[in-house]
Order: sequence, then structure tokens, then C-alpha cells
Amino acid sequence: MALDLRKFIDRFCGEARDHLTRLETGLAALEGAPDDPEAVNALFRSAHTIKGSARMLKLSGICETAHRMEDLLGALRSGQYRPEPAGIGLLLQGVDAIAAQLDRVAADGGDPPADPALCAALARAAAGEVAPPDAAGTPAPAPVPTPTPTHSPTQAPARPAQPATATPVDRPRARDSVRVPLARLDELIRLIAEVNRVQARQRRRLAQAQALDRAAQALASAAAAAGRPDETQAQTQAQALHHLVRGLRDDLLAQEQLAAGLNERALKLRMLPLTTVFEPATRMVRELARAAAKEVRCEVQGGEIELDRQVIEGLGEALVQVLRNAVDHALEDPAGRRAAGKPPLGQVRIAARHAGGGVEVEVSDDGRGLNRERIIARALAKGLIDPARAAALTDDQVWELIYAPGLSTSEIITDLSGRGVGMDVIRRTIGEDLHGTVSLVSRPGAGTSFTFRLPLSLAVMRVLLFESGGQRFGLAAQHVVELIRVGASDTVTLAGRPALVLRNEFVPLIPLAELLGLAPRPAGPDHQRGTGAPALAVVIGVRQAKLGLLVERLLDERAMVIKPLPEHLRGAGSGTGLVAGLVVTDDDQLVSVLQAAGLLDAARRARGAAAAAGAARARTHAERAAPWQVLVVDDSLNTREIVKEVLEAYGYRVTTAEDGLAGWQKALGGRFDAVLTDVEMPGLDGFALTARLRTNPHYQTTPIVIITSRETEQDKRRGIEVGADAYIVKGDFDQSGLLDTLRNLLGEHE
Repeated sequence: MALDLRKFIDRFCGEARDHLTRLETGLAALEGAPDDPEAVNALFRSAHTIKGSARMLKLSGICETAHRMEDLLGALRSGQYRPEPAGIGLLLQGVDAIAAQLDRVAADGGDPPADPALCAALARAAAGEVAPPDAAGTPAPAPVPTPTPTHSPTQAPARPAQPATATPVDRPRARDSVRVPLARLDELIRLIAEVNRVQARQRRRLAQAQALDRAAQALASAAAAAGRPDETQAQTQAQALHHLVRGLRDDLLAQEQLAAGLNERALKLRMLPLTTVFEPATRMVRELARAAAKEVRCEVQGGEIELDRQVIEGLGEALVQVLRNAVDHALEDPAGRRAAGKPPLGQVRIAARHAGGGVEVEVSDDGRGLNRERIIARALAKGLIDPARAAALTDDQVWELIYAPGLSTSEIITDLSGRGVGMDVIRRTIGEDLHGTVSLVSRPGAGTSFTFRLPLSLAVMRVLLFESGGQRFGLAAQHVVELIRVGASDTVTLAGRPALVLRNEFVPLIPLAELLGLAPRPAGPDHQRGTGAPALAVVIGVRQAKLGLLVERLLDERAMVIKPLPEHLRGAGSGTGLVAGLVVTDDDQLVSVLQAAGLLDAARRARGAAAAAGAARARTHAERAAPWQVLVVDDSLNTREIVKEVLEAYGYRVTTAEDGLAGWQKALGGRFDAVLTDVEMPGLDGFALTARLRTNPHYQTTPIVIITSRETEQDKRRGIEVGADAYIVKGDFDQSGLLDTLRNLLGEHE
């Protein structure tokens, strides 16, 4: 859908005029303080902002004028040009020229051209040439009577006369919009949040009043039934109380509707369309491609979606880094693409879509993909991984290494460094500052896709509140996949831990109190076997992984303002990086909002410790048995990781694949002693993979075990017909049964 940029013109004109005022005032003061670097930096930023905003709105004339002013201010900033009256006069003339252009834009919405003589004079001054008194390089025209300038009461160098081609336009006396600092909008939204908090307290008071109303009605009915003399008075008072409570309820409902409308409109004031970052990003892709002698097409979708301005600013930095890597390093040059059997035109795609309560922005390319071997080599050189386990790392675990500090994508792929922030900074910015997540999928030779999952706004977010270990906690609702009740019969034990089978994937379960190191309380089927009471699980999802947090009870779910942690506590969270911020409840309690990604990492470390203990217990078997090579194929990251942990704890060497096609390719590239595969996978499903493996001479007798949630007899028969040796239903999964099955099958082929 094409975006009509004209509705942003008024906002741009207001902001640009504010920057012109700063430029005018700053230039007038610059002559008296020529060596103030911060003053020059402020002037440079104002010119740069006007240029960038004008470029986004396709106002090429204003963009050109501001660009030339930026060049001269850049020369001033670098010390290549000393502030002189002639140069300052040129810059002031540029201010006047842009002001006139803005008037034209506001009047008819057109694109007034830049003055070529003025731009040329600014360019000469930026190059070190002394500008003549007349910017056009011609004798100044004879003086004519003009009104006293109203732009500034401050004494300033005289400005050269405007070119005769400039058409004077009467400036409007008033604008139909005003520019409000973002800090004031934040103050407004914080006040609205306080109103919402007070309303929550009023709802609680209303519930108490309604309880009193019901009690009064019951007492009045009892008095009437008993024929007591105070019956009429009791009924009158009960009726009056009932009307009062109903009035309070109606007033509160009306107030909530008004507050909701005010909140929605206040949030919209902070929103900007994604095209504000997408369009400059596509232009950067084209410029990078030209500089690298590559042919690249950049496709954009979803630019009309609006996000909080603060979210867009953080996203813009991440987009720049990812797109730079895509063009500089991931996409091959035309000759390389032809050699790889690809069309010479490389593809970069930026797509945004609404997802749950937030937005997903996907940046993908069809380049060479991440280089697994090179990433591992870099990680080994920096001591980030154990050499003994490097070969056993899954692709997902290898891709995670690019987020380690000191291992930026550019360093991994091309040995180029110093070209912007690394992926570790991107994940920290998206995760901690924007309360979002970053995930990636990469296929060697087929390209890489990054997905940023972001909230619509940072000002107010929906938060789920619950209790665990006797304390209150919160989670941003966008990371909550679902809430379920879990009984002891609903779980299986994997790698020494309970897990839930949820829509064809294993989801680990862990009491949140245990994960946070709090005093243990009865929570979870393994703690409640005597009672049979189901536990409440909050299933969270981050970066294609899921985790079930067992909690004691839910408290609330509503829109709240998440207050950031103090600077000295950011990224700490009691040393674990688990706390994203704080919220204040309606009873004035501070509640920690947990970071979903940190919880998943902590749970992964806990599972790793359990797996290590299991490996120690199974060492006798591992030392005795041959190091069987097993391929695990499943499109669920959770399932791949859990099955891998189980098998590795008993001495097996495991390679994983994320779908049937990847499993087929890895099977051809190596020799495996057994294959474990899911059925429901995109592209090549488990039945088709099994049948295809049986056509390969190397896998005609290799044990193949199907592990799936499909449990009909028809599915089981089909699995055996295509050549599977065993069929295990995930809902009936038993770790010991899998190991016994695998040992028996491998024993038949020793």
C-alpha cells in the first residue's frame, strides 16, 4: 500500500522552522565564540536533520540547500574552515532560502528548487575557497529599501541579497500545528498512566461497594421476611445504597472510556510510520551496492505500519548494521552469483507485519548465508567455546555466537571491522532498550533472515502480573505465548526435567521460583503429586524457543508504564540480567518486569547443568559404547535442543537439522548411524524424508525413528510403510524408552 507522505508535510515544516531558529541564533552567536565545538556541532545537527527529513519527504530542493549548509558546517566542525563573516553570511542566507522554500511547501505542497548559485557558493566555501560578498559570485545588486529584518534582534553579519529568481511568498501568520518536545508527551503519558492506576484502585473500591450493596440487600430481604418494624427503613437505605453503587459503576465506566480515548490519542502523537526508517534504508542499500559494484534490489513491505518514535529510532540503528552486512558481505557480486547458479541481481527484503500485540520486522537476503566454519574458528580464537565441543554445536548454537561481544557479523565473514556497532550491541538495544527480541535463520548458499519483534510503544505496554515464590512479577505480554494448566499426567521427563508436549514440540517446564533462586513453594506437577492439583504455566517464547514457567497464581493483565532500571542496575538484575524494568501496581507496590530472553538463557543453563550430571551418571555406558553419530530432524528448536541433550548425556554425538530438506542435505553430507525425525515439517515432511533416505544406499539399513505428536493408527502404519524402524508418539514419550529403542536398533547393526 502506497503511503501518502503529504500528511507529514505540516509536521516537517514545523520542525524545520524550529531548526532554522536554532541555526539563526547559533550563527549569530558563533562570531563571538568561534572556537566553541559544541555550538558548531549543534548547528551541524540541525542542518543534518533538515536534510534527512526533507530527503524522506522527497523535497529535493530543501534537501540540496541543507546538504550544502551541512558541508560548510562540517568543514567548520573539522577545523578546515574558520568562521568568517562571509561564511556565516552564506549560512544565514541558506537559512533564509530554506525558510522561503518552506513557505512554498506549506502553500502548495510542491518541491521548490534550490538556488544553484547559493549552493555553489556554499560548496566553494566548504572546499576552502573564500566566499565573495555575493553568494552568486556576481556583483551585488544596487541596494533597495527593504523592511527591517524580523528574523533576529541579535546583531549579525549582513546577508547577501536574495537572488532575483526567488519568488516572495507571504508567510502565514499562524500554523495549524505546533511542535511539542517528546519529553512533554512522555509527561502526558505518564500522567495518563497514573490515571489508569487510580482507576484500577477505584475498580477495587467499586468491588467492595458492590459487596456491601449485596449484603445490604440481603439484610433488607431478611428484615422483610421476619416482619421486623424497621423493614421499610432497611429497604429504603438498601435501595439508596444500590442506586449509589450503580451510579459509581456508571461513572467509572464513563471515566474509563474517556481515559482510554485520551490514552490512545496521546500514544498516537508519538507514532511514526516505518517508512521513516525504511526509505532511507533502501537508499543506503542502493548506495552501498553501487560502491561495491553489486546489483541489488531492495523490496519493502509494511512501511505504513506505525510505531513509537523511540522504537523506530532504535530499530533504525539495527537496520543500518544488518543491511550493511547484507550488501557488503552476504550478497555476492554478479559473477559470484552466476557461479553459484543465482541471477546476477541480488535481493534484499524488508517486511513489517503486525504480530500479536507488537510488530515483526524481517530483513532477509538471498546471499551466501553465514559461514559456520568461520564463525567457529573466530569463536575458538577468542576462547568463547570449548574446542572439544565445537564440532557438536548445532547451527542455531553457532548462529548465536555472532551476538557475543567482539564477534560482529562483519568480522566473522570478511575480516572487516570498524563499520558500525556489532550484533551484540544490536541485541542489547533491541532486547533491553526496546523490550524486543532478535532472531535469525541462515541457510548456507541461500541467504540469511533477521527478525526483530518489537512492541508498538515503549510508553505504555501490556504487562502480565503473577505471583511466584511469594513475590509479584511481571512479563511483557508480547512474550507470553499462552497460559495453560498442567497436571502431572500432562508431562514427560526429558534430560532430568519435566516437559510439556505443546502442538508437536517439547516445551521445558521449570518453577519460576526455582529459576530465580527464591524459596521453593508448591508449584508444578512434580511438587504436587500428592494433591493432583494442576499447576499454572506461563509459556513464553523468544527467538523460536519456548519455556513454560510454573507460577502460583495470576494477578492481572493490563496496559502499564514500564519504568527503566537505574543506570547502575541495567543489564544486571541481581547479576543475572533477568529484570527489564519496574511497574507500579494500583496498591503502590513496585513489581519487577522480567526479561523473557534472560529467563530462557537461565533455563538453558539449568538444563545444561542437569545434562552434565546425567552425562556423569552415564559415563560408564559412554566409555563402553561406540560414539554413535545421530541425526535429529525437527522444525522445533525446543525439541531439537532437548533430544540432543538427552542423547549427548548418554554418549551419542548429535547433529541437528531444522526441517526435512536440511536433514536430507546433512544426511548426504555425512554418515549417520541413526536418524530421528519429526513428521510435520515445512517442505519435506518426516514421511517423505524417511522414504527418500531409504532410496540412498548408505541409509537403506540405517535405523530411522519417527518421533511425532501424530498418534493415529493410520499415521503409524504409514511411518512403517515408508521405512521407519520405530514410531514414538511425543505425548507418550519416555526418555528411557527412546534410549532402549535406539540401543536395540543400533545393536542390530553393530
